[in-house]
Amino acid sequence: MRNSELIMEVLLLAVLSLCRTNSLACNEREKHALLRFKQSLTDPTNRLSSWSLTEGCCGWAGVRCDNVSGRVFELHLGNPEDSGKSTLIGKLSPALLELEHLNFLNLSLNDFRGTPIPSFLGSMSSLTYLNLWGASFGGLVPHQLGNLSSLRQLYLGGNPGLYVDNFSWISLLSSLESLDLGWIDLHRDIHWLDYVSQLSSLLELYLPHCQLNNMISSQGYVNSTLSLSVLSLPSNNFSNNMPNWLFNLSSLLVLDLSDNSLVGQIPSTISNLHNLNYLNLSVNMLIGRIPESLGQIKHLGILSIFSNFLCGPIIPYQLGNLSFLSYLDLHSNKLNGPIPSQLGNLSSLSHLYLHSNELNGTLPRNLGLLSNLVALRIGNNSIEGTISEVNFAKLSKLKFLSIHLTSVVFNVSHNWIPPFQLQHIFLSGCKLGPKFPAWLQTQRFLQMLALHDVGIVGTVPKWFWMWALNIQTIYLSYNQISGNLSQVLINSTNFVADSNRFVGQLPHLSPNVVFFNIANNSLSGQISSFLCQKMNERSKLRLLDLSNNALSGELGHCLMRWQSLTHLNLGSNNLSGEIPESIGSLFSLKALHLHNNSFSGGIPLSLNNCRFLGLIDFAENKLTGNIPSRIGERTNLMVIRLRSNEFFGDIPQQICRLSSLIILDLANNRLSGSIPRCLNNISAMATIPSAIDDKFSTLKFSIYLGYQGSYLGHREDLILVVKGRKSTYTNILPLVRIVDLSCNNLSGGIPIEICSLFGLQSLNLSRNHLMGRIPENIGGMKYLESLDLSDNHLSGEIPQSITNLTFLSYLDLSYNNLSGRLPSSTQLESFNAFDFIGNPELCGAPLLKNCTENEGPRGDENVEGSERSWFYIGAATGFIEGFWGVCGALLCKRAWRRAYFNFLNNVKDRVYMLTVLKWSWLRYHFRRYHTISEFVMSKALQPGIKRGKRWWQS
Repeated sequence: MRNSELIMEVLLLAVLSLCRTNSLACNEREKHALLRFKQSLTDPTNRLSSWSLTEGCCGWAGVRCDNVSGRVFELHLGNPEDSGKSTLIGKLSPALLELEHLNFLNLSLNDFRGTPIPSFLGSMSSLTYLNLWGASFGGLVPHQLGNLSSLRQLYLGGNPGLYVDNFSWISLLSSLESLDLGWIDLHRDIHWLDYVSQLSSLLELYLPHCQLNNMISSQGYVNSTLSLSVLSLPSNNFSNNMPNWLFNLSSLLVLDLSDNSLVGQIPSTISNLHNLNYLNLSVNMLIGRIPESLGQIKHLGILSIFSNFLCGPIIPYQLGNLSFLSYLDLHSNKLNGPIPSQLGNLSSLSHLYLHSNELNGTLPRNLGLLSNLVALRIGNNSIEGTISEVNFAKLSKLKFLSIHLTSVVFNVSHNWIPPFQLQHIFLSGCKLGPKFPAWLQTQRFLQMLALHDVGIVGTVPKWFWMWALNIQTIYLSYNQISGNLSQVLINSTNFVADSNRFVGQLPHLSPNVVFFNIANNSLSGQISSFLCQKMNERSKLRLLDLSNNALSGELGHCLMRWQSLTHLNLGSNNLSGEIPESIGSLFSLKALHLHNNSFSGGIPLSLNNCRFLGLIDFAENKLTGNIPSRIGERTNLMVIRLRSNEFFGDIPQQICRLSSLIILDLANNRLSGSIPRCLNNISAMATIPSAIDDKFSTLKFSIYLGYQGSYLGHREDLILVVKGRKSTYTNILPLVRIVDLSCNNLSGGIPIEICSLFGLQSLNLSRNHLMGRIPENIGGMKYLESLDLSDNHLSGEIPQSITNLTFLSYLDLSYNNLSGRLPSSTQLESFNAFDFIGNPELCGAPLLKNCTENEGPRGDENVEGSERSWFYIGAATGFIEGFWGVCGALLCKRAWRRAYFNFLNNVKDRVYMLTVLKWSWLRYHFRRYHTISEFVMSKALQPGIKRGKRWWQS
């Protein structure tokens, strides 16, 4: 009884206390001040609906009053929802100044529309807590905030429109314990560190994304009395070594210097931070080895140093000492050597990321003893060897397994039941086949399955398709998996199974499918039966790739059912008929591939409705008609590939409006008229290709897989004819710049404006009826690698500026009417003479025709001719003197004359006798040799003659 009375008394006191709180007499002045504050705001969700004259302000939402005085001392008006639905909008009213006892003000995650933080806040001297985080303020942070000497917590971060010009006011906040200025521009004051180091009470400092560019104190040192426990400076512009003052902060628990440009090695003095629990040095440019002293930080629980240039082996025994380590991320470095077995001693380890290094050797078996391990990612290394059940013995908590791009061989029994239930499996590139792994069907909570190129051969097991219905992402590309898909239902959000051996008709898709790639298989049947399949709700499909199959039939009008499509590839099938007008209902389309089919008719005008279209590939069909002039209205177009069709008429001038165009391929059609002179307006071809300015990235397709930055992506590829041969371009496609107008009926001259396309890499105007001269300034296209002007009617000399094309590796000027000397250049002389054949008036290397026969005398040739004349004059004079020296003596001396002629008669008689005897000897031996030869040949040819007669008679 007494206990029950006691309970009743307690309840009564509680009720009375509650009633007293709600019925506190609100200060009327403060009440009206709050109402004026409310009037300056827009409250779309009526969060402040309780703020009215009829109720006391101490009962209003977000208002806290002192229990004794009834004065307002706290305002909790931060947006409770990250979605922004409960956002207060407007500006701060100076009515807040009348809340003289206010010490807590939280206005975070509201929307003050870029207005400046009002300077009057610096007069609210009672404030100990001020939170304006993410409230969309802009402009200069007022220096008056330095007057808040009682302030302990200041959160201005999350307002990227704010900046600080002079940071000295921060040093006046002597009571400050926690400071967050993240995303505020602080780079204007290089002495920020000096001012912060004067805050002897500061415990937590958060300055991410502040554009800071130095960590060096102008005084040469930093206050050693700092008792910082949290120092978070990620995503700034530090480009120096880690400063020594850092390692004097022995009280630090958290140190985050990630995503900067830190250089040098990790100092061994990092062990001075013996209280560290969290260390993040990721995404920097650190080099060298992981210091041995790191193993002395006994309380370290999270260690992240990924995406640096660390090299050498992981220090096994030092890391093995970190018994509290639960998270170890060293991926994307240059670490080599085997994975140390000492990591198996880290019993608290839950996340181990060593992927994308240069590790080798085998997977230590004792990693299978880490019973708390949730995530294991060791892919993209040179790890080899066999993995068996022993490697997973105790991993019952494992959820994420990634051993992709290694040489590991899985050797588990057919009836193995793993101890884990995985959510993500990345085993691409391992040796998992040839049989489909049966243990997969034991995994009931799988969300992601990546078995790309794992050597699976044979038919998909019967259980697979039903088991796979609830898996979000399935990636089976580049295996030899077979099976008939005609009766299969695909329910996965992402299904990629290209480059296999699937047959039958296309499977049925549920409305949940977003990414479907079944290219390069042997699927057949009518495309219309797939496009017209019935669905209970609108499809979410964004990417559909059915290329390189044997699909047939016409597209029909069911395309309008797939309006969410952004990427459609039906290339290299047996499709026919006209491209339907319904394709214009795909309003979100970015890339359209219909190449290498048998489509006929013209390009549908409705395609102009696809205002995001960036790539058109209709090559190798039977399309005809004019190229629509309205194609120039699609200013996002980067690729037009219409080669090998039957288009006729002029090239529309409107094509010059496509400033983003990087590939224009209209080759092998029946186009006529002249080349548009306005091509220089295509700015993407007039500038140097850059990987930084990649407009082509808008065509990329990727889906976040929900774990550790994992994406499933798709890159566009094209078959292009460059340098006389077909090649497939994928990764470097965004950097390609091509104009190919070859094999048409174009006439007129080559417009000089085309030489303004300085970024062009391949220009092919061959096999047309172009006339005139090659533009003199063609040498300005310095990035040109391939130039083909063959089979035209070009005349005149080859411009000397062509020697400026230092990247040129393919040149064909054959079969024109070019004349004159080839420009002198080592590079031009390296080309084959066939590259200039069909120009009979050309001369000079590498042609065999010498230009000296066709050119006037030069100065050095005149000198040579003069010397030759004097040679002939001297020779004639010598001949006359020698002739008359002999003949004159014979005429004058009779005895000499008789002796001379007697000598000649004797010589004549001897020569005659020798000739007669030699001729008789030759005739005798020739007749004898001829007789023997006839006998031998008749014997040798007799069998062949007989066989020939028999063949002829048959």
